[in-house]
Amino acid sequence: MDGQPFWQRKTLAEMSDSEWESLCDGCGRCCLHRLEDADTGEIHTTNVACRLLDTHSCRCSDYPNRKREVPDCIQLRVSDLADFHWLPRTCAYRALSEGRSLEDWHPLVSGRAESVHEAGISVQDCVVSEDLVHPDDFEEHIVTWVGDDPN
Repeated sequence: MDGQPFWQRKTLAEMSDSEWESLCDGCGRCCLHRLEDADTGEIHTTNVACRLLDTHSCRCSDYPNRKREVPDCIQLRVSDLADFHWLPRTCAYRALSEGRSLEDWHPLVSGRAESVHEAGISVQDCVVSEDLVHPDDFEEHIVTWVGDDPN
């Protein structure tokens, strides 16, 4: 058991802040705008990214100040585990909260940050900044990503 990585030994609630942060695979999907169907409650993901997302690295360009710069930025917290269903099935936070393992392409498993991009999981160079799309046009940008699964 001692030789196991922290994500196999600890629950999400037991992880240190640095361990929690390292679970982020850098896919950038949590930084995409979503639309909720008023009739069905179904969530649709777009290819419209937060203005702070570096669309090549798939990392926030101002992570320490993101909540100040983008007040509705979602901060994933262990207290919100029940709400992780909106995250793609590929997301480490959702996977671990559902008792699944990290994928082989996850940087913590592969040892390489680029593996998430090479596996086609990230939004690298496939999204447009919200600065370039009028909110009334977001519906025209609904897409399905690998691993999207509302269930």
